[in-house]
Amino acid sequence: MKNILIITLSLLSVLASKAYTQENDPYLWLEEVESDSSMDWVLAQNKLTKDKITATPEFDKLFNKYKEVYSDKDKLTYPNLVGNTIYNFWQDENHVRGIWRTMSKEDYDNNMNEWKTILDLDELSAEENKKWVFQGATMFKPDNKRCLIRLSDGGKDKNEVREFDLEKMEFVKNGFYLPPSKGSVGWLSKDELIISRDFGTGSLTTSGYPRIEKKWKRGTDLKDAVTIFEGPDNYMGIWGFSDFTDGEYLHGIILYETFYKHSAHYMVDDKLVELPIPEDAEISDDYKGNLILTLQSDWEINNETFPIGSIVSLNFKQLLAGKVYPVKMFEPDARSSVNGVAACKDFVLINYYKNVQSFVAKLVLKDGEWKKIDFAAPEFGSISLVEYSKENKGFYYVYSNFNTPRTIYFSDGINSTVIKKQKDRFNAAGVVVKYHESKSKDGTMIPYFMVYKESNPPEMKLDGSNATLVYAYGGFNISQRSSYKTDPGIGWIEAGNVYVVACIRGGGEFGPSWHQAALKEKRQNAYDDFYSVCEDLIDKKITSPEHLGAFGWSNGGLMAGVVATQRPDLFNAVIVGAPLLDMKRYSHMLAGASWMGEYGDPDTDDWEFIKMYSPYHNVHKGKKYPEVLFMTSTKDDRVHPAHARKMAAKMIDQGHPLFYYETVEGGHGASSTIDQSAFNSALMYAYLHHKLK
Repeated sequence: MKNILIITLSLLSVLASKAYTQENDPYLWLEEVESDSSMDWVLAQNKLTKDKITATPEFDKLFNKYKEVYSDKDKLTYPNLVGNTIYNFWQDENHVRGIWRTMSKEDYDNNMNEWKTILDLDELSAEENKKWVFQGATMFKPDNKRCLIRLSDGGKDKNEVREFDLEKMEFVKNGFYLPPSKGSVGWLSKDELIISRDFGTGSLTTSGYPRIEKKWKRGTDLKDAVTIFEGPDNYMGIWGFSDFTDGEYLHGIILYETFYKHSAHYMVDDKLVELPIPEDAEISDDYKGNLILTLQSDWEINNETFPIGSIVSLNFKQLLAGKVYPVKMFEPDARSSVNGVAACKDFVLINYYKNVQSFVAKLVLKDGEWKKIDFAAPEFGSISLVEYSKENKGFYYVYSNFNTPRTIYFSDGINSTVIKKQKDRFNAAGVVVKYHESKSKDGTMIPYFMVYKESNPPEMKLDGSNATLVYAYGGFNISQRSSYKTDPGIGWIEAGNVYVVACIRGGGEFGPSWHQAALKEKRQNAYDDFYSVCEDLIDKKITSPEHLGAFGWSNGGLMAGVVATQRPDLFNAVIVGAPLLDMKRYSHMLAGASWMGEYGDPDTDDWEFIKMYSPYHNVHKGKKYPEVLFMTSTKDDRVHPAHARKMAAKMIDQGHPLFYYETVEGGHGASSTIDQSAFNSALMYAYLHHKLK
């Protein structure tokens, strides 16, 4: 069920604009993404920012270092295992848009470097005059001779799907083809797909995601595909999946009412059967006829309570028959949370945190019960399960911490072997990591990591003069952890500055309750947590407002916009990346409506608490703000670039100095090539040196 995880994580698109006039929003015209007037404004702001920041002493040095690192031919190659074959997507200075390539598992495990190119994105882009970004491939099983390749023009979430022959190394002539859309696609057989796409008028939800699931047979017109399910247009969306198990494809759909409320339907004898499971439970995987769930709330059933955050299994055949008998697999405590579940050939792995440290538990099913077996893994750092299979023994995982580069391991479940270790990306000699906690406004203790280079003498100067950058995300149950940070390592830590990662509420560091403590009307908790970390750093005399900066991207960009407007006294620099900022309009722009489960609905009474922090509505003329750097992308079809555009335009008209830079391509990450990535990283850290040193 890895497909379900991928589907769930890739939820995000276009919404019809609600009545909003130029009178009550004079910057509404900037929502026209690629209009002449919008792009003229963007390019003018880009030039001002580029001229000033690229002229700083640090920029060229940083750009060259980032480009060298991103182009490194000896960087880590992450495995995608299919049968006994490894696939990998690669970019370097000679392959700007990248190549999709392959080698045998045996050669990969022996650290060979003889790759065979399957698809060259640079050649394809030149041939078709597009800026293609590779978004993955779905293999047809069991022979793995064909696949469905997803390609995005410029890095948008929308992609087109093309059938590819892996033996002939070419696209299949007159093969399956789906035009650009958000949605899902999976194999049902060699000649039939299950698809959710934009099928035209009335086929999308108000969040801009597909609401219709269809079967499509080879050789028939797409318009003749057979509808198997329709969801309401006011729901978030529908995602189909197919999973090859026990020699056949199992398929169904997940219908999302909101980001955190959904139902699962499986196809049985050409009929969809809804599973009787909690509407907020996450389907994590399946193993030997058992469905594995991660609970997001307490589940009381059969006179037993399974606590929030627990992992349980259910016999799949019994479940389809309406018989619900959960079996406990793993129960975290109040200081723990689950990061991932992986069903391998001979066991199930639970990747979890305890006190923000990463661990792995191995579970074996015996006589209907789960037995936990200790698994030896590196300590005090981040462990991520990167590849596993029910067809092959063992699994791959990555370990790192703030000053230890990422290392790929292969484990048979008992012993681990180093496959490849990332080269040092920055000079980590003398780098130390310290764990602290600060007390938030309501008394909650907030963990944070502080990373810096020891000087000579080693004691840090406690005079408030240390240039310090605090990063946080604080949303969507996403945890922050102790892992190797290339960008701040090169741009910030190596130069002797302090880098801080704040584990604020809204994330998943301590399980679903930690996330839910910052939902909707409780959102301010996340921002108060961030202030508590910053104030703790100031109280300890590590830094001072003159030398303190904040950084966040996406939901973290909203956080950065909030802290810049609520507590401008705390910061001298703020990077607001790919942000939500106009929280009155957010649900009417692109994928915004899909996030109302996180923030609330601004068209209801929820606006009363949303308006208290909405950055676009809380920036005022005559108030002093830090000289903010806004960053976004024209091709971001997840978080609309108008959030950053409108906020910047409003601040400029109010007389506030700022920097603004918008990558013309690149999607939500604001870059799709090595040069773009290197430029954006250099821009951010040159800005921080300019403001905080």
